[in-house]
Amino acid sequence: MIQFAPDHGEIERRVEALLFAAAGPLSAAELARRLPEGADVGGAISALRERYQGRGVELECVADRWRFRTAADLGFLMTEEREEPRRLSKAALETLAIIAYHQPCTRAEIESVRGVSLSKGTLDLLLEMGFVKLKGRRRTPGRPVTYATADKFLEHFSLASLYDLPGVQEMKAAGLLDLSIPVGFEVPDPSRAGDDDDAPLLDGVDDAPEFAQDFVAED
Repeated sequence: MIQFAPDHGEIERRVEALLFAAAGPLSAAELARRLPEGADVGGAISALRERYQGRGVELECVADRWRFRTAADLGFLMTEEREEPRRLSKAALETLAIIAYHQPCTRAEIESVRGVSLSKGTLDLLLEMGFVKLKGRRRTPGRPVTYATADKFLEHFSLASLYDLPGVQEMKAAGLLDLSIPVGFEVPDPSRAGDDDDAPLLDGVDDAPEFAQDFVAED
């Protein structure tokens, strides 16, 4: 039985099929190994490149290997925008809870409640995510900045207002508080926090450091 060698059109079809199905770019030698001996691989590639020029999919050479790819000017169709959820660390969650229940509070007050020092990046992250905002300056020596929850905090946790934060009974029911809590213990109520102790932040005024000096008369 006489077998006829595939003509140029058939070689072109086979090269097209191989490039389309390949997991990565293929060299001319790799294509030739899957084609009949003496197949004009170069001619088939040239014909395919000309045929696909200006189409939605084009044939390109990368490091002496060939592949089909989306036309460069249509790349925007493949762009997908999605939000990557950012998980808060345990330190950030604890800091956020302290601010929510003790606001407005200073960095030193947060560290006092947690019992450990607070890294600057923790507050920066909460500010960046919009959960916390700068409230003002405490009218005490050093004028420390105070922090409070922002509207995004209420939105994220589906709270109509700070009044809807869970109280001591709800926390006990959820197992978040030990049942044998000390007598007189009270969960702070941020809704009762007053603003009298905080001066607003003013650009160029309250941001400047202030110093207190004690003068002792000499004998």
